[in-house]
Amino acid sequence: MTGPFPAPSATGSAAGSTAGSTATAPAGTDGSGTKLRRAVTGPLLYLFVLGDVLGAGVHALVGTVAAEVGGAIWVPLLVALLLALLTAASYAELVTKYPRAGGSAVFAERAFRSPVVAFLVGFCMLAAGVTSAAGLALAFAGDYLGVFLDVPAAPAALVFLLAVALLNARGIQESLRANLVMTLVETSGLVLVVVLGAVVLFGGDGEPARALEFPPGVSAATAVLSAALLAYYSFVGFETSANLAEEVRDVRRVYPRALFGALLTAGLVYVLVGIAAAVVLPPEELAGSSGPLLEVVRAADAGIPDRLFSLVALVAVADGALLTMIMASRMAYRPAEQQLLPAVLGRVLPRRRTPWVAIVVTTAVAMGLSVAGDLATLASTVVLLLLFVFLSTNTAVLVLRRDRVEAPHFRTPLVLPVLGTASCLLLLWRQEARTWAFAGVLPALGLLLYAVTAAPRRRAEAHEAAAVSRSGA
Repeated sequence: MTGPFPAPSATGSAAGSTAGSTATAPAGTDGSGTKLRRAVTGPLLYLFVLGDVLGAGVHALVGTVAAEVGGAIWVPLLVALLLALLTAASYAELVTKYPRAGGSAVFAERAFRSPVVAFLVGFCMLAAGVTSAAGLALAFAGDYLGVFLDVPAAPAALVFLLAVALLNARGIQESLRANLVMTLVETSGLVLVVVLGAVVLFGGDGEPARALEFPPGVSAATAVLSAALLAYYSFVGFETSANLAEEVRDVRRVYPRALFGALLTAGLVYVLVGIAAAVVLPPEELAGSSGPLLEVVRAADAGIPDRLFSLVALVAVADGALLTMIMASRMAYRPAEQQLLPAVLGRVLPRRRTPWVAIVVTTAVAMGLSVAGDLATLASTVVLLLLFVFLSTNTAVLVLRRDRVEAPHFRTPLVLPVLGTASCLLLLWRQEARTWAFAGVLPALGLLLYAVTAAPRRRAEAHEAAAVSRSGA
């Protein structure tokens, strides 16, 4: 039996391997020990990670970060990048050490030998994905959409999630083709903001000093840490790349380069966007908009139509939501096949071979969360849930150091997972009580579902053991 939440691959197949360092993967047709086709090259993996990280968060959260930290928007973005790189180093080691065990839950099972802990890690990943999609739906339905349609935000968010679900159900190939185009569009939109900021600055109309200003009467360190909690949301998504471990060519060499390269690219763009936004507009104007980068483009007065930039922003948000819901639906589908979640989640469309029940359920939960929470609360909830996942992964690196493998792999300096663990604990400590309350409902639901499916699972395992015993006798 594979790990409790073996990572779903981009093709919807399980990318996990049997838990335990002595496990043997199934023989594959390419002689690499996997049944999956190794079709993902380094550049494609780089674009996948970049598309999963870049765009949506910063489009939605620049204003919220400005409300916390004033004009020094780039500082918490830089801090969030450094914190993300600590955990990314742990993923780089574990993915290249166990290239058939793509996912935090499987790493947790290897390290801690506890099915419940591994299940909770996987379910936190699933819950974070659904919550993130809910937040992105609210971002989609804000000021960027308002340029085209004057509609209430809540119904617009629900319609948006329905559209994402329909594309998800149509097929993974169509979804990933859409992602490639969307990644190029959203990158160009953020580069445009940076260019406009430079034009305003060198034209003498900007105020570069604002990029170093903090709110009066507030400790700079406290403001940066609070804002970094929100900015961290802009970097999450890189962890899903572990799900592609079995499909990447020369994964031990390619994965670390693509992962770190994509994160550094996104971080550079984010920092430049933060500086550009502060140069062009005061933080109070950014904080008062759900489409802050649109306000930057307007203030730059460079003749860029509102509709054009708003369309780019909407594409960025839609790309993030689509990739997130693909991941979430597959993570709900795979454990259903293993009898760890209700079996109905394992049903697929006959022709499309997509997990339609899992898509319906995860979309319904995302819809409920989009109605129940605001963008800041949902973003903080995503960060809190993923901090538990990252805490598990950073700890797993330390535990599994004694597990030697013959193949050469990326090995992070020991201090990095230690610092990664400490950073997760620090960020968890800084979370507000209401975020804990909001986020706590989702893992509690997961434990309830796990308990409900435990009894029939144990009966099936006992029946199988009895049958093996009889056949042996």
